[in-house]
Amino acid sequence: MSPVLTLRERSEAEASRLPPLLARAEHLAGTVLLGDHGRRRAGLGDDFWQYRPAQMGDSRRLIDHRRSARGDQQFVREREWQIAQSVMLWVDQGASMRFASDAGLPSKADRARLLTLATAILLVRGGERVGLTGTTLPPRRGNAQIIRLAEAFSVDDASDYAAPEHRAMIPHARALFMSDFLGDLAEVELALTKAADRGVRGVLLQILDPSEEVFPYRGRTIFQSMGGTLAHETLKAGELRQRYLDRLAERKDALTRLTRATGWQLGLHHTGDSAQAALLWLYRALDGGTR
Repeated sequence: MSPVLTLRERSEAEASRLPPLLARAEHLAGTVLLGDHGRRRAGLGDDFWQYRPAQMGDSRRLIDHRRSARGDQQFVREREWQIAQSVMLWVDQGASMRFASDAGLPSKADRARLLTLATAILLVRGGERVGLTGTTLPPRRGNAQIIRLAEAFSVDDASDYAAPEHRAMIPHARALFMSDFLGDLAEVELALTKAADRGVRGVLLQILDPSEEVFPYRGRTIFQSMGGTLAHETLKAGELRQRYLDRLAERKDALTRLTRATGWQLGLHHTGDSAQAALLWLYRALDGGTR
């Protein structure tokens, strides 16, 4: 049996253990139309990209005489930039992300994993390297890397709120952090500051359940953390609503200030909204970080 066939069979066997997330991520990625050029940029590669009219300062060696002979204007033959970028991914696996206010809604963790894996699929298709922050899964290309990511995303963190990993950030790479960002903000500040110091730019996507935006609770209510470590009972939950909404607004403002200071982009997604729209925004936001 050839080594190539052995690798293929092993990859297929690994994929068969993770059908739901992989299948949904592949389907979601397939719904996003990226145009003919994807993430390609003009540069020093070998593959033809496009013709463009010659401009002042262009070397005569760049002129494509066959294309220019069709008319009175000279054209330059541009080639695709072949240096792949590395994109570092972090998905909050903490217990708070497993919350869903309604059986008809996905949990925050499910939506975060789906969006991150679908984004990784699109990036790999565009020739980029993807991996996890930290040292456990460095950026690589290929479908096997997608399977490794899916496996990593299947592991839950026992703590209520997970902290972003900031070790081993590749200089001048890009990054995607996905969480509800309701935990210790100091950990997020540390991670983004460390990343910015290494020239890493990226995107924070805050994922919230719709109920977390409106606080619909009234009367006697028991609030309990998803990890079971915290609990609070009140007879008048409605009286807590405004204080909660004020705290949530303060957290969003703090995230806005942090991303502006570090050159990152901030997005907000609700689990009741379209995953396709969120994926398209993520892809464009990461692409914008390269310019």
